[in-house]
Amino acid sequence: MALVSKNPASLRTFTRKRHTIMLRGISTPGSSRTALSRGFAAVGIAAAAALVLAGCGGNTGAAPESSGSGEGDSELPLVFGAFATPLEEPWDGAIHAALESAEADGLIRYEHVDNLHTSDEMERALRDIIGSSDPDIIIGDAFSAEDAVRAVAEDFPDTAFAFGSGGSEQAPNFSVFDNWMQDPAYLAGMYAGGLSESGTIGVIGAMPIPEVNRIVNAFIAGAQETNPSATVTVSFINSFFDPATAKQAAEAAIAGGADVLFAERDGVIAAADENGLPVFGMMVDQQEQAPDSVVTSLLWNMKPTVEAIVEDVVAGKFEATNLAEYSFMVNGGSSLAPINTETNFGIPEDLIATVDARQAEILDGSFETPINEDAPAGSTTVGE
Repeated sequence: MALVSKNPASLRTFTRKRHTIMLRGISTPGSSRTALSRGFAAVGIAAAAALVLAGCGGNTGAAPESSGSGEGDSELPLVFGAFATPLEEPWDGAIHAALESAEADGLIRYEHVDNLHTSDEMERALRDIIGSSDPDIIIGDAFSAEDAVRAVAEDFPDTAFAFGSGGSEQAPNFSVFDNWMQDPAYLAGMYAGGLSESGTIGVIGAMPIPEVNRIVNAFIAGAQETNPSATVTVSFINSFFDPATAKQAAEAAIAGGADVLFAERDGVIAAADENGLPVFGMMVDQQEQAPDSVVTSLLWNMKPTVEAIVEDVVAGKFEATNLAEYSFMVNGGSSLAPINTETNFGIPEDLIATVDARQAEILDGSFETPINEDAPAGSTTVGE
């Protein structure tokens, strides 16, 4: 049965701009895909709130959290967020924020659970969620539980899945996305190169996987555009969320001469702030964490991705696809936060003008940020 929206006019029409992505077997938009159509489950919010995810973690340690939709919204699609990390971690936090925004816009009903940090916990939670709430869509991250999430999706072909993943889509119902943020990373790198006086810039990242490497490498390329002689040191902490180790790695970079830092992981900003150094945030605007030190942040706007998923489910034409294009800067999926002019150090006007000019070229298509998913040369891993 085709899906019927309570308010179809509220779903924004998204112009799909095409990009050629030839990485890890990722298909380009328009490739052959299998359509999925399912009717909305007649599940009220009260029933969803009663769901108990035994032993799967989450904000309450047991039950999912709701943003408080009323029963009058029961005709809207129910979206369930299933997150591997606590929502303080910016990656999952960015997805959660987009889903909350979609709910506030009247597009969806939304429930979520987080801290599903093992494959067993993720798989058990997903099966419990479907058995108890029968959501129309499940959105989350599958990087640490790829096989488990895909197995659940295969067992429930009438449920739309969209997960952060390093792999390809899986017909008929498993779409994939990722934070394709090479564009703002390049621009942030340009700022870092222009601000460094020592000529050494420190980057602290999660681990040398393609999804992280392309952001770090774009940052390095940007830094070397404005400071060709700059040395960029890269340390990976071997974790998506370990603020203590990230801070220690940042302190080591500072001891090695770095006077500008890129906080690809949480924990780095604290080290930069304590040492009065410029730092660049990640995923969300992190200026409030250190107003004297955060120059800007790479922003991942998941809203275009969420809107595209919901629009297709409501129209009864959801298809397993790669949603990478919706994270590109040209499609509004990523950007730089406004430059913080209240830092303890000056940001030269000519540097701002240079970066702004490059951003304009990215947006008009005359400059394409290089995508390099190899491990950065000379990078080290400091985590266990």
